[in-house]
Amino acid sequence: MAASAAPSIPSSSAGSRIRVLVADDSVVVRGLVSRWLEEAGCEIVGTASNGRIALDALDRVQPDIVLLDIEMPELDGTQALPKMLAKRPGLQVVMMSTLTQRNAEISLRCLALGAIDYLPKPEGNRGVTTQASFREDLVQKIRMLGADLRNRPRARPASLSERPGLPERPATAAIPAPSPRPAPAATPVGVRPRPLRTSPPRCLLVGASTGGPRAVGEVLEGIGAATLRRVPILIVQHMPPVFTAVFAEHLGARIGLPAAEAKHGEPVRPGVVYVAPGGRHMGLSGTANDAVIQLNDGPPVNFCRPAVDVMFRDAADVYGAATLSVVLTGMGSDGTKGAKALVEAGGVMLAQDEATSTVWGMPGSLVKAGYAHEILPLPAIGPALRTALGGPGH
Repeated sequence: MAASAAPSIPSSSAGSRIRVLVADDSVVVRGLVSRWLEEAGCEIVGTASNGRIALDALDRVQPDIVLLDIEMPELDGTQALPKMLAKRPGLQVVMMSTLTQRNAEISLRCLALGAIDYLPKPEGNRGVTTQASFREDLVQKIRMLGADLRNRPRARPASLSERPGLPERPATAAIPAPSPRPAPAATPVGVRPRPLRTSPPRCLLVGASTGGPRAVGEVLEGIGAATLRRVPILIVQHMPPVFTAVFAEHLGARIGLPAAEAKHGEPVRPGVVYVAPGGRHMGLSGTANDAVIQLNDGPPVNFCRPAVDVMFRDAADVYGAATLSVVLTGMGSDGTKGAKALVEAGGVMLAQDEATSTVWGMPGSLVKAGYAHEILPLPAIGPALRTALGGPGH
């Protein structure tokens, strides 16, 4: 496979490189992944052929990030993960697995247990060596996680009981715009949120990436099925094919509403959760009264397909001021350009705060651009959206 130039990976602290431990039972995978990350500027502090060796090495090699294969002998990734996090709280663990429904189920379970992200791995050693996209995805993911480690100290989010309560609002009142930012920022570019409408929302849009599966579930559960039945819920969660179908199934079981991958040409109905399929953009056509799902295989937007921007831009045309949206934890800046269109159309936009985000890339970009009407910790987002949707108070 021809070598391609890899972007450099920022240091986790001044004068140091991101320290990575690679755990995979394949010597080929360990060797290639280690070489690629070293070429990108990482320090490979160790490799391990199973979870037991990786666990025993933690205190000795002190990694910032662990790449942990799911299927390994003696102690597999699912067994090693909780032991690693108990031993080193706050450790960033990225799960690796092939794209099967079983591994998608296991990966989502690992995210619920505390893994920060997952990386789809090609089938077999030949797939790893020949699929350039795997190398690109690996380096991009570690690069962004490394940037987050360098730029932001990891603080333990306060529990809901430790946070100030949200102010009461009338059921259809506009959310005040915009909240003070959690940290000083440059003057925002683009439009400022205009005065908001008082008509009730006709849809709920959710965009997320790294850390999103857990965050999306918590937000929807915090709104409650009774209130969610009033509107359609459209979700773009950056995930590969297979994973999105399993993710939708888990969401539906958790909140007690129909949830599935969206289908092209499907009419949008209240009380149904539509998840953008991995590898396809999800947009909309029609009007607020007869909206229809539009899937397409267009080029990636913000290096993503599906992209939050695509959903937001179409929703601005279809629902306009009757749109209620939130951007949750995630790497990159996907959603910011689409948020501009939504805010200009009069829609309401919320963003997750930095302290409770796994990675504050997507919501942080939105906040810095000036498009967030309110910036909230994760436990407060569901109740705030429930109130905005006209649900019962809390």
